[in-house]
Amino acid sequence: MIALGCDHGGYELKQEVKKYLESKGLEYKDFGCDSSASVDYPEYARKVAYSIVNGECDKGILICGTGIGISIAANKVKGIRAALCSDCFSAEATRLHNDANIVALGARVIGPGLAVKIIDTFLNTPFSGEERHQRRINLIEE
Repeated sequence: MIALGCDHGGYELKQEVKKYLESKGLEYKDFGCDSSASVDYPEYARKVAYSIVNGECDKGILICGTGIGISIAANKVKGIRAALCSDCFSAEATRLHNDANIVALGARVIGPGLAVKIIDTFLNTPFSGEERHQRRINLIEE
């Protein structure tokens, strides 16, 4: 199960992401927000993050205007490794090397076409499992 969350700046892109996930037959849970009315992004970042650490969801997608604030907020939750990605190389690398469990996107930075390519890369790239990468993740988690 994939956790989705956004603030008002990411609402429209989240609708496109939902269509993409549905077209791929991927299950998701939408934690809001539910309109383009102004909201506080940390609330939605926390909802998505906690759904992952408590095992309800496997991975998450967070969207705000830049992706910066919402990724910072998500990373405050122990066990979360949220990566802001604006390209497919970064999405692949963060899965391979960091075993990131949330991808954050900036709706005012990238368009829907690139967003779904980044998401596809993120969701379909496994963690490499290499000892050096696991060691570094362990250091992050301390």
